[in-house]
Amino acid sequence: MPPATRRRPVGAVDLTPRPGAGGPAIRTQPHPVADETPVETTTRLRPVPARHPARAAAAAACVVLGLGLLGGAAAGSMLSGDSAAAGPSDGFTASRGLWHSTPVDTLFPPTLKGIGAGPGGADRTWTRVGVAPDSTCTGRLDPMLLRALQPVGCTRMVRATYTDATSSSVTTVGMVFTEADPAAMSALHKRFAAEGLDRRTDLMPGTYPVKSTDAASFGDRQRASWTVSILTDAPVVMYAVSGFADGRAVTDPQPAAVAMEESQTTAAAQAGLGHEAKGIEERVERALRKNVAVAEKP
Repeated sequence: MPPATRRRPVGAVDLTPRPGAGGPAIRTQPHPVADETPVETTTRLRPVPARHPARAAAAAACVVLGLGLLGGAAAGSMLSGDSAAAGPSDGFTASRGLWHSTPVDTLFPPTLKGIGAGPGGADRTWTRVGVAPDSTCTGRLDPMLLRALQPVGCTRMVRATYTDATSSSVTTVGMVFTEADPAAMSALHKRFAAEGLDRRTDLMPGTYPVKSTDAASFGDRQRASWTVSILTDAPVVMYAVSGFADGRAVTDPQPAAVAMEESQTTAAAQAGLGHEAKGIEERVERALRKNVAVAEKP
């Protein structure tokens, strides 16, 4: 019978060399640098005790509980509207009140520069002659245009009138702040494009005459060219309408997109009134978009 062997304690390591293995290899450990902290030196590995079943179950329970708390917090954040990621409707809500929270000189700059905005790429400069008090849309827009905008509603409307550097033309530009969400604005935009509503003379926007200025006699009969834009990234309908500063009546008004064509020979087209309406509307729209971007920031 072989002699009985003594059992090693748990965690002990047998360092006895096997027969023929030679002497044990000796590795020297370099001395730590004088300024080396104890944390930076190598620590001796210790045997890992066996995991107790009760401890494993407790750890699993903690993980499940933690996930549940995180999920509940996320759900509560969404229900309370405190989510960090703001949706498009949040931007619409923020920009809906710009008509009263933005300085008038920011909504309607006193001077507009139209580089290349005139016929043949000529430069234009427009000066503001008056700003109308904010109002409702009723009585300020033609009934047919008001009816076309009914699906998006009207919260408030603001308007201003400009004249060109030669005081030969006047243009009213306006913004209708709606009650609609992004889906409703997109639907109205598609309808205007599909049905050509922005080119119908019975849907021309109204003017804003300003007493004691070049726009004093700028009424409905003086409307010569116009443009209407339904924005899809803000609850706003932009428009502009232009005419002659001398108060002459126009019997054949044209939408700006048509009057800007080189082949057109109407008085409005020859005078560049389509360019006036489109140029002013685009620059006021750019100023509005900058304010919308600021309003959408959390």
